[in-house]
Amino acid sequence: MEPVFADFSTTPARLSNAVVGHHRCGIAPSHLALGAGGYIKLDFSTGREEKSFEAVVTVTTLGASVPMDVLLNGALVAERLAVPAAYGASGGEGRDVSQETVLSVPEGVLTPGDNILTIRCPADEEGILRLTAVTVDPAQDSGGARRALEARASRRSVFAFSTERRAPGTTAWQSAPRLLLHLDRGDRAVPAHLGWRTADGAEAAIGLRVDLSGFHGHYRAPDGAMGEFRGTLADRWAYPEGTAGAPLHRFSTEEGRDGDWRPAGELRLLLDDGGAPVERVSWSDRRGNAASVTVRAADAEPGGPGGPAGSGGPAPTTVDELLDITDTVTDVEASDEFEMMGEVASNLLRKAHNKWLAHDDTPELDFTLRQPAAVVGYRLTSANDFPDRDPRAWDLQGSHDGSTWTTLDSRSGERFAHRHETKDFTFANATAYRRYRLLVTRNGGSNETQLSRVQFFTRGGAATGSADAPASDFIGYYAPAGGSPVGYRGTTVPGPESDAGQRPGGPREQLLAGELGETAQGLDNAARLIGKLAEYLRTDASAAGRRGD
Repeated sequence: MEPVFADFSTTPARLSNAVVGHHRCGIAPSHLALGAGGYIKLDFSTGREEKSFEAVVTVTTLGASVPMDVLLNGALVAERLAVPAAYGASGGEGRDVSQETVLSVPEGVLTPGDNILTIRCPADEEGILRLTAVTVDPAQDSGGARRALEARASRRSVFAFSTERRAPGTTAWQSAPRLLLHLDRGDRAVPAHLGWRTADGAEAAIGLRVDLSGFHGHYRAPDGAMGEFRGTLADRWAYPEGTAGAPLHRFSTEEGRDGDWRPAGELRLLLDDGGAPVERVSWSDRRGNAASVTVRAADAEPGGPGGPAGSGGPAPTTVDELLDITDTVTDVEASDEFEMMGEVASNLLRKAHNKWLAHDDTPELDFTLRQPAAVVGYRLTSANDFPDRDPRAWDLQGSHDGSTWTTLDSRSGERFAHRHETKDFTFANATAYRRYRLLVTRNGGSNETQLSRVQFFTRGGAATGSADAPASDFIGYYAPAGGSPVGYRGTTVPGPESDAGQRPGGPREQLLAGELGETAQGLDNAARLIGKLAEYLRTDASAAGRRGD
C-alpha cells in the first residue's frame, strides 16, 4: 500500500495518494478549522490486487477537546470521539499544542481500490475542530505514512516563526522579533533542538515540536535578563525561498578523523532572531545526530580584530578606500519629514539633489540594512538652501534590534562651507549592525533641519548583503547518532544555489489545494488522481448550474 497522508500544516497542503474534499471548513496557514457539521473527505486508493487488511488511522489535532466522528467507506470508526485537552510546557491548556489520536480499523473495512475516509465535526458541536494531519497505514507498518510525510516535509526546510518572550515571575507574553531558520547538511534531517549565541552576547535555546508547528525554550538578553521563549510557525518554504536578503551562510565542509580531513558535503546555516549576527550554533536532529559550530564574524580577518564597536584597529583614512553599501539600505524612517512638499527621508538615498526636511532642530534618522554590516565611514551632503538648517553636531549609533543603541561616532562644531557639499567621516568599528541611527543634537540655529544625501561605507569584504560578499568560516564538531564526535570545519561558498523548484498549487473550489506533482507517485496513480479531480470539478459545476450560480 502506498503511503496515504494529508498534511494541513502548510499552504498548499501536502497530499500523498489522496484527494481531499471539504465542507464548512476554513483553511488556515497551519491547519484546517472544521465548524459544526463541517467535514473533510480523504479519497485515496489501495492496490486493487491487495487483500483486505487491518489499518491504522492517525489524526493530528491542535488545542482543546472537540469531539469528532471518523468514518471509513461509510463505516463508523469512532463517534463523538473527544480528543483530550492539550497542555503546554507551563501546564496550562494550550490552543497551539498538537496531539495525535490513533484509531484501529478492523479488517474488511478498508477495501482494495478506492476508499473514502471522512472526519467531521458533529452538527451540534459549538467548538472548532482543528486538523493538522491525517495518515492511513497498514497495521503491520503503522509508521510508514508518518515517515513518508516527514521525508516530504524536510524539503520545506526554511522556517519563519512568530515569537514571544516572558520574563520570570510574570504571566504576560511579550511579542518578539520573528525567528528565521534554515539548517541543512544535505541529509534533509529535521531539526529537534537548537541553541545559539549572537555577537552581542545574547543566547537562546529551543526545542521544536514534533510537527514543527512551534517551539518552546529560553533566552538570555545581552544585558543578562532572561526568560521563556516560544514561537509559532508562521511560514515555511522550500530552499532557497524565504532566504532573500537574509544572513544565509553556505559552507563547504570537512570532517576530521585521526588527523585526516575529508570532504563532508555542504552546510547551509541561517538563524536570524532579529538581533546581532550568530557566532555559535549547536543543534540535534530527529535522527539523533548532533553538531556545534563557531562562526567567524564576516568582517573579521583570521587572527585579526573582531571586538566591539571602537575596536578593530585604526579608523580608515578616507571613505575612498571603503565599499559603498548605501544600496543595501532597505528602509529609512525620520522622526519628522515635510511630506507636503515631498521632502521626505527616502530622498536621502538618491543621487539627485532632492532633500529631507524636518521641522525640528534635533531630529533622528533610522536606517535599516538588508543584513548586518560593520559601517566604518559615512558621507553627509548639505541641502540646497538655508545654511542654518545644516546639522552642526550629531551622533551615529548602531543597533541589532532597534531598541538598544551603541554610539559609534560623535561630531560637534561641524560646518558645511557651501550648498550640496559632501563631507566624509570615518571611525573604528568591527561590529556588524543591521540598524544605524543619525541623531542630530544641534544645527545652525534654525528650528528646521535638512540634508540632501546620506551614504554608508564598510571595509571591503565585510558583510554587505550582496550575494557574492565573503561570509564566514566555522570550526566545531559533528557527532553522528550512536557514534563518536569528529572534527567539523567549513569554508564559505559564495552565492546562492539554484535548486529551487516552482511550487504548484492554488485554490480549487471545494477541493483542498495540494501539490499535485508530489501527490501522485507513478503514472497510474497520477492518472487516477487526475480523473478524480476532474470528477470533483464536474460535480461542482453541475451543482452550480442547478443553483443558477
